[in-house]
Amino acid sequence: MLPKTDASYNQLAFCLEILKLLAEKPRRREELTDMLSEFLERHGKSTDNADVKQKLTRCIRKLRDCGIEIKSNTHSPYELVESTFPVILSTQQREALALAVYILSDMGFSTQASQIQRIGNLKESDIPEFIKVNFSPPVDYSDKNVDAIVHQLQERFHSQCRYTIRYCSKQEARIWDIDRSELRLHNGVLYLFAFIPDWRSNRFDDWYNIDQNHIFRIDRIESVGAASNTRWISFNFPILKVHTRFSGQLATYQPRRKDEVIIHKDKENKFIDIETKIDCWFWFRQRILQYGANAQIISPEILRQEIKKEHQKAYENSIDIP
Repeated sequence: MLPKTDASYNQLAFCLEILKLLAEKPRRREELTDMLSEFLERHGKSTDNADVKQKLTRCIRKLRDCGIEIKSNTHSPYELVESTFPVILSTQQREALALAVYILSDMGFSTQASQIQRIGNLKESDIPEFIKVNFSPPVDYSDKNVDAIVHQLQERFHSQCRYTIRYCSKQEARIWDIDRSELRLHNGVLYLFAFIPDWRSNRFDDWYNIDQNHIFRIDRIESVGAASNTRWISFNFPILKVHTRFSGQLATYQPRRKDEVIIHKDKENKFIDIETKIDCWFWFRQRILQYGANAQIISPEILRQEIKKEHQKAYENSIDIP
């Protein structure tokens, strides 16, 4: 005996269920049929397999007629390419989406920005006037070749196995063996952040150290090799604890990054000591140098001396200008 018929069920609900399932991921006809049969059973409707397949075919056709792009062929799953289903937004929601479009576009993600713009049917007038951004990315990350590299990298991340990249720096192009890796956006530039297992540091004697963490600009990666059978060594990157003292205008500095903690605070507010767990010395070094005399590295000693030499070199360069 079938369960009591659900009065809330109708053909629109069936179509919406199809869109909901395809929005999660592409699905083959057989998988969709099984899941829709369960949906119909919950609503007290017939779950005859042939009947469900007919309903699926009709609804896919009607959805396409409504402008919803669903791709499929004989040997491929149904894939929701783009939905034109209307989205009702409040004024605040429109402004928030418009701001996201503006920022993403300026950061070099024009394709993603245009997709959000179409979802919200946004206009130029929706962009808030109170904010201006200037990221100046080196490339449009929506470029076809760059986008292909990003997708290939994401596939390698999913495999969690070593792979190679061909990277073109200012000096030369070479092949790199890549272990644990991920994408990171830093100062408006998209990087591949990766652990290089065979890299030997000039600063640290231990094998597993932060100098083995390298950054590669996405727009300079020429190709991505296939995933190997060698699993990643670790799912974490090497880190280093750095003790920094902030003084002067930064004497009241408050940690705003998750890896920063206060270890000492001067009672007269003349300075504050912060311990930071870093995994990229180059980025941390850039940040400390921009603070000038208001930031001083206490330890490790080797990094303290490196920053000291940078300040000394900057001073010498300034007095040598004719």
